[in-house]
Amino acid sequence: MKHDMNETIARLRGRKVMIIGDLMLDHYLIGMVERISPEAPVPVVRVDKEKFLLGGAGNVAVNIAALGGESLLVGVVGDDREGDELRGLCNKAQLSTNLLCDPSRPTTKKSRIMAQNQQICRVDSEDCGPLGSVLMDELFKYLQAHLHEYPVVILSDYGKGFISAEFMDRFNDLLESMEARPKVLVDPKVVNYDLYKGVDILTPNTKEAGEGAGIVVSDKHSVIRAGHALFKRLECRNLLITMGGDGMALFEGTHNIRHIPTFAKTVFDVTGAGDTVIATLGLALAAGVDLLTACTLANHAAGIVVGQVGAACATADELDAVVADHQGHPVTQW
Repeated sequence: MKHDMNETIARLRGRKVMIIGDLMLDHYLIGMVERISPEAPVPVVRVDKEKFLLGGAGNVAVNIAALGGESLLVGVVGDDREGDELRGLCNKAQLSTNLLCDPSRPTTKKSRIMAQNQQICRVDSEDCGPLGSVLMDELFKYLQAHLHEYPVVILSDYGKGFISAEFMDRFNDLLESMEARPKVLVDPKVVNYDLYKGVDILTPNTKEAGEGAGIVVSDKHSVIRAGHALFKRLECRNLLITMGGDGMALFEGTHNIRHIPTFAKTVFDVTGAGDTVIATLGLALAAGVDLLTACTLANHAAGIVVGQVGAACATADELDAVVADHQGHPVTQW
């Protein structure tokens, strides 16, 4: 079995996944607090270091690249310094992109002020309105020309306006016109749940699943109830509910539910774990891997990133080593 999983990891290299959605620039100002401001009762942070990282859909693309896959990142940036910074990060990571430019909106940026390894505050710069008609036409002209080249599409929705009702209507029409449509995976935003009807795989965490189902999710039975409610609401083909330290619940329809236990040895930070899960899952499906094996591989990858501080990626070599060293936890039927 381990040998089979290691062979599966080798098959990920060079597989193609298109990622469409909300691009973000993660901005960190890192320093020390030594005094309180005389102007207001707030800490004064003396900044020692500044860094920028790709966030949102960009982090999904970085995860795919770390596993040896080839992603095409499709999103929108503003005509501003932040947009230039984001493009530069994509070039540095050697990502293939189609970044539309909208001069009327800022590049989405999250600035986190950190001191003594704690977040003091976060400042968001964003416009969460939908794309304008001209930009939407440009986007779909591009998708019509290139979507057929990708067996898997990930919709990375962070509620920043890229994934909208108009986008999904036109996207579904485009899928229906294709002879061989790609699999569509969605990392959901609760406010947009009803836009995801009929997708191949939805990957909410327990909080998102509970909010979408209208119930509190706290144990196995409530996970199952939430899953059934989401199937009824959205008519999706499959559902993967990530449960942090409790692993994952894979619903292949409403009657075939399997629990994949966590593979994490330690949990320091869950930042970006959802991006790692959907990136690994999408890449494995692009390689022709069956859904259960793809989810198990994604669970291994998530176990790697939660053992690190901050948004991280699992590389193919790390995944190979973890799988080779794994003693095995049984997947059980729920």
